[in-house]
Amino acid sequence: MLTKRQNLLETIKGGNPDRFVNQWEAFKMVAGDPIAAKNPRPVKGGPDVTDGWGVVRRFPPHVPAGFPLHDQEHKVIKDITKWKEVVKGPSFDYAEGAWDNILSQAAQVDRNEYFLSMLVTPGVFEQVHYLTGMDDCLMYFYEEPEAMHELIDYITEWKLGYAKLVCDIVKPDCIIHHDDWGSQLNSFISPDMFGEFIVPAFKKIYGYYKSHGVQLIVHHNDSYSANLVPHMIEMGIDIWQGAMTGNNIPELIKKYGGQITFMGDINNGIVDTHDWSREVIRGEVERACKANGKHYFIPNTTMGGPESVYPGVYDCVSEEIDRISKIMF
Repeated sequence: MLTKRQNLLETIKGGNPDRFVNQWEAFKMVAGDPIAAKNPRPVKGGPDVTDGWGVVRRFPPHVPAGFPLHDQEHKVIKDITKWKEVVKGPSFDYAEGAWDNILSQAAQVDRNEYFLSMLVTPGVFEQVHYLTGMDDCLMYFYEEPEAMHELIDYITEWKLGYAKLVCDIVKPDCIIHHDDWGSQLNSFISPDMFGEFIVPAFKKIYGYYKSHGVQLIVHHNDSYSANLVPHMIEMGIDIWQGAMTGNNIPELIKKYGGQITFMGDINNGIVDTHDWSREVIRGEVERACKANGKHYFIPNTTMGGPESVYPGVYDCVSEEIDRISKIMF
């Protein structure tokens, strides 16, 4: 029997996996570095949190995730042409021993069984709209492209500084990077505009990680982005995680399998509900696995980590993936 790590590699290379990769099972995540700690995320139902970029975030109890406050009082960038006056990324200073906790976690990971993984969030596009607000962000691409290029370059350089620390100190096998690029119907910006503004940033960031020992880039993006897949491949993404059913994953596998792997096709909006049932989950898991096959596909809910909004859903999906593996392999 292959290890979880070996089975994932066989899956994404079109080799001989002996079962489906079961959601996040091959990734052992470590967390708690001192730089990421400067960007705290709000706790569900807890108080507002201000991160190291000055963004105020809130996580109400009735929603699946926290999000920035973008009224006029809380918006960091009110005029993109003056972004240099208000934007300053968190410093890379840290106290002696500040990395000890995450290094202790990393030392306990069996790298034959798992990919030692780190989660990086938010992404480049998300960092921009965290600072500007979504509506203004999308308008600025058209109205103030020069300032947007400058801001994205600044964010990219900050992320490269963080990547250097991560690679030098933790030496992960895998980076799981978040950046949502669309709604459920379409990408937020056109492929051409995406290629101009976003692709160069991620080519630098992912290129740095890959050239400094990171084996896998897993990119979370739970939205419609089928039109951006060629750009994802150009960026160096190995696995698109969060790939929603509306992207027509079987068709994408036929077209791009071997260049990128698709992780998802079990939408949280269908299975992760207050009245969830094993029957519905079993149907979705069977549909996804039978439609997509054994190569270049990892069955997974579309949430950006090994969790669910409603207790029990993630575990139930995993049990049903095990069940269908025994039937199909």
